Amino acid sequence: MRTIELQENERIDDLITSGRKIIQNEQEFCFSLDAVLLAHFPKLYPTQRVLDLGTGTGVIPLLIADKAAHIDAVELNPVMAGIAARNVVLNKLAEKITVKEGDYRQIRSLYAAECFDLVLANPPYRPVHHGQENTLAGVARARHEFTATLADVIRAARYALKYHGRFAMVHLPERLGEIMVEMHANRIEAKRLQFVQPKADKEPNMLLIEGIAGGNPGGLKVLPPLVVHEPDGGYTQDVLEYYKV
Repeated sequence: MRTIELQENERIDDLITSGRKIIQNEQEFCFSLDAVLLAHFPKLYPTQRVLDLGTGTGVIPLLIADKAAHIDAVELNPVMAGIAARNVVLNKLAEKITVKEGDYRQIRSLYAAECFDLVLANPPYRPVHHGQENTLAGVARARHEFTATLADVIRAARYALKYHGRFAMVHLPERLGEIMVEMHANRIEAKRLQFVQPKADKEPNMLLIEGIAGGNPGGLKVLPPLVVHEPDGGYTQDVLEYYKV
């Protein structure tokens, strides 16, 4: 672990994974549980080349660095991309993670086609409705599709994926219909689906989905729901498994 100088509004958080730390800017979008769940959803192999679309501060690459051959991470926001690059240095992972500032809507200018085994995405969840452009700011803007739509992220994933490569994403249950349509339209067939419930007696508020590029239609496996919190508010054992040191 290297010593690194923090800038204004920055803090360092403990990822509770392999001794890793992450710099975050309190004025920007900070990662939450959805990124952690996505990092643990697909099976990873030590020979894989992985692409993280919209990496933010680079949390997902930091969490999976021990499980893949190399992770490329692309981020549009220059502040976030800069922090992600510093997080790579902080954790001495320059040989495993490459951060690139860029717009994955223009992915053809960033990467060659079909060169990744796995693409991950934790995209903005909510569409932008007419009149919202000037009313949303800060974190709220980061949660809405100002810079990339659902279609944009799935198109970028398909371009980057090798034949039979896998795409995994975290999103909202209410948009499952759109997700399935867009994946099929881009020749990514959904194969694994898991709903995430805040508590056992609550409706799902997230979903995790994985598809195969060029896969045959059908064969979707719906996993048992992942429950995040016990009745007393603590994490369930399933979630605590992700935080083992």
